[in-house]
Amino acid sequence: MDFYSSEKKQRLTMSQAIVKYLQAQYSEYDGEQQRFIQGMWGIFGHGNVSGMSQALVECGQDLPYHQPTNEQSMVHAATGFARTMRRKATMACTTSIGPGSTNMITGAATASICRIPVLLFPSDYYASRYGGKVLQDVDHLTSDDMSVTDTFRVVSRFYDRITRPEQILTALPEAMRVMTNPAETGAVTIALPQDIQGYAYDYPVSFFKERVWRIERPVPHRDRIWEAIEMLKTAKKPYIIAGGGIHYSEAWDELAEFAERFGIPVGETHAGRGAIRNGSDMLMGGTGHLGTPCAGKIAEEADLVLCIGTRLHDFVTGSNSAFQNPDVKFICINVNGRDAYKLGALPLTADATLALQSLNVAGVEASIQPNLDWVTKAHAERKSWERVKSTEVFVNHPNEKMSQGHLIGILNEEMKEGDTLLAAAGTIPSDLTKLFDVSGGKNVHIEFGNSCMGYDIPAAIGVRLTGTEDEVYVLMGDGNYQMHPLELVTAMQERTKITVILNVNYGYQSIHGHQKALVGHSLGNEFKVRDKETGLLDKGRFIEVDYPKNAESLGVRSWVAKTEVEIRAALSEAREEARSCMIIVPTEKYRFPPGSGVWWEVVGAEVTDDPKTRELVAEREAGRAKQRFYY
Repeated sequence: MDFYSSEKKQRLTMSQAIVKYLQAQYSEYDGEQQRFIQGMWGIFGHGNVSGMSQALVECGQDLPYHQPTNEQSMVHAATGFARTMRRKATMACTTSIGPGSTNMITGAATASICRIPVLLFPSDYYASRYGGKVLQDVDHLTSDDMSVTDTFRVVSRFYDRITRPEQILTALPEAMRVMTNPAETGAVTIALPQDIQGYAYDYPVSFFKERVWRIERPVPHRDRIWEAIEMLKTAKKPYIIAGGGIHYSEAWDELAEFAERFGIPVGETHAGRGAIRNGSDMLMGGTGHLGTPCAGKIAEEADLVLCIGTRLHDFVTGSNSAFQNPDVKFICINVNGRDAYKLGALPLTADATLALQSLNVAGVEASIQPNLDWVTKAHAERKSWERVKSTEVFVNHPNEKMSQGHLIGILNEEMKEGDTLLAAAGTIPSDLTKLFDVSGGKNVHIEFGNSCMGYDIPAAIGVRLTGTEDEVYVLMGDGNYQMHPLELVTAMQERTKITVILNVNYGYQSIHGHQKALVGHSLGNEFKVRDKETGLLDKGRFIEVDYPKNAESLGVRSWVAKTEVEIRAALSEAREEARSCMIIVPTEKYRFPPGSGVWWEVVGAEVTDDPKTRELVAEREAGRAKQRFYY
């Protein structure tokens, strides 16, 4: 049946139609329009080589193609791009069937967890089934319509499998709707059977007309605003947790005004770092288990916690232990209703900018005044932490290599307005949350929603592809680097300069420290040669990797910098380089900044013959007494 008999049509393969459609989609945010899908990443093979690849060549004049070295990496690159664009634009990804598709799953999970839009086109089996089961697909025991792409259902905000070429007429608009909806956005997956990619259909020409998708700002309900004001009026010790929603809403000024006007200390999540962009005495730094000690103390005493644009995962809440005031109450501002109702909060389902604007006005009307004693305490806690940083962290320690914290202190001084620093996984996100100075127009991009190793380098390429001319830095450990180092080849291919600052500490030191603290021993977290006598990895010597040679082999200029003078010189020279750079910094393995004092739930061994393990588990379990439920 032809549902479009009266319309003008164009005969295209499904892949050609997808490419044409994507090039005609625009987003609008606060009246500003731009193309929403601004590129296509892809690795071609069995499944998409004669479908999407052919379509990009023939029809993709306004859809630039980008070639990665790994399918997971290209999703990270699209995520880094979309995050930097404040979710106003993103990129798409196409893969072959089987491992090419499943390699994208971790990237999809990272995007969905972090609420970042990316569009994924994994290839799939033959919809016709004429040839039986295909290469690289799983023979499922009870279902013949299931394939490896079904695994995307769990990590996608929207999933569809196309079995007829005309189905994209409904699937693609739905994909666009989800990605441009701040409350629903994340990874969107449309599985494309390889035969259907090449099948033709008479598509209505109107399907390819330019369409604008408005990214809307949900308006706060007036009654909810006044309920929140009543709670603020009675609060003696209010506290703000600022999440990534502040950035996507561009609510920086509104947040600073609100915090300063009403004397409310602000803690930032990993995604929310930089929510207070120009510095403030009310900024406590990172909050939660991996946050600053001053934020931990303020959160512990707070009687009202205003959560803005955060999904409140366990690191932020200290597994529901961070807030110890017996009378503590919560207000949650979020575009996502599920997040707005967490912790038994008063829900303000709204855009952060609009909600803060309303609260600012209503707070003045209600004559809310800062609690000067609380403000004084916040200032004192902040100053105390600043002294610790200057006297214990941003200094050299006798007979030690440079610490990771000291390295961050140098970056605070050397980075300039407009520069971006990326990090993901390990101890670096924690230390950046504690130590990085976001004032002066610097940008920090920390992926800790999925804590995904290997995210940093491809995401940095994505940041570069937004067109920024400022420096893009990646701060990462050697363990993280070994996940996706070959994406430096992609950086070279794209003529996108990034500077990797490689913190060499011989392993996964975040987990090493965690393991030692919880069970008293180390296993599998340091890069060592297996010991000949014991046969154990943790007893052998450390492996010395020649990172300068590795960098040079990838077309990257490198420096080994061991001192503050050498690091500053390398950063200065790297800034003048046109190609990607790597600054290799050997650091002290086991020196980290002070912790937040906020407990975090990790279950230890319930039964063990090791007395040290029993002792450490008991210490950890003692913190469970602080755990609360606020519903």
